[in-house]
Amino acid sequence: MSMFSADEMKGKWKQQVGKAKLVWGNLTEDELLAAEGRKDKLAGLIQERYAITREEAEKQVKEFFGKN
Repeated sequence: MSMFSADEMKGKWKQQVGKAKLVWGNLTEDELLAAEGRKDKLAGLIQERYAITREEAEKQVKEFFGKN
């Protein structure tokens, strides 16, 4: 279980959106903000926008959150 509340996660995500935009430039800032740092939602956006497999999108998201 996460140590952070949903509001804390949203706040932390807002700080990461700039970095995410550098990694996934095809996603808009609004799309990234709407994902609210939820890995499943972010992976879905990446999969759709970049026409890659769900597995690859989830791998990219996992690596991003591992670094940030």
